[in-house]
Amino acid sequence: MGLLDRHVFPRLNDLLLGRAFEGLRSELLAGAEGRVLEIGSGTGLNFAHYGASVEVTAVEPSDFREAPRARARKKEAKARVSVAHGKAEALPFDAGSFDCVVSTFVLCSVRSVEASLAEARRVLKPGGRLLLLEHVRSRDPGVARWQERLRPVWMTVFGGCDPTRQLGPALDAAGFDPDGVEAVDLPLPRLARDGVMGVALTKPR
Repeated sequence: MGLLDRHVFPRLNDLLLGRAFEGLRSELLAGAEGRVLEIGSGTGLNFAHYGASVEVTAVEPSDFREAPRARARKKEAKARVSVAHGKAEALPFDAGSFDCVVSTFVLCSVRSVEASLAEARRVLKPGGRLLLLEHVRSRDPGVARWQERLRPVWMTVFGGCDPTRQLGPALDAAGFDPDGVEAVDLPLPRLARDGVMGVALTKPR
């Protein structure tokens, strides 16, 4: 890992997605039950928001999982939390292993949204739930055009984050019902303010 990956991106992640999102994280993760898989756990910002009865397995492809922040937040968690190396596009778990999958500010930076959502669907039990909090392409056409123009620079500065991702069609194609996922305004600059949040239920196979 380079200097950016090891030192800059973790701090930037905490600065932009930390304190201002405490309320949204608590609201979303209040619905987590049973055995939970969190993809792209980053520096562990979600850990303190799980209930004590939840068992969390968190996967992260980078060495964020070794950061002092992640270790500290794991100790602060009420739930049982284990952190492992893994990628959202190729999860190292058997089919039907989890009651919930959690994705918060992850799908903007995965290589393939489609593959990541397909894997989330695969590891969920029948009737399982995907809990989402993500930023997406702006619903304002003017802002969306600026997102397109700035996309190459944005992705470099923010560690591969793509500001133009859209999730609705990909959720449906992966076997999720997107009706429980709603548009929200995020406490972020205008170029990244449009988000989605909610619960996507698995559709019967």
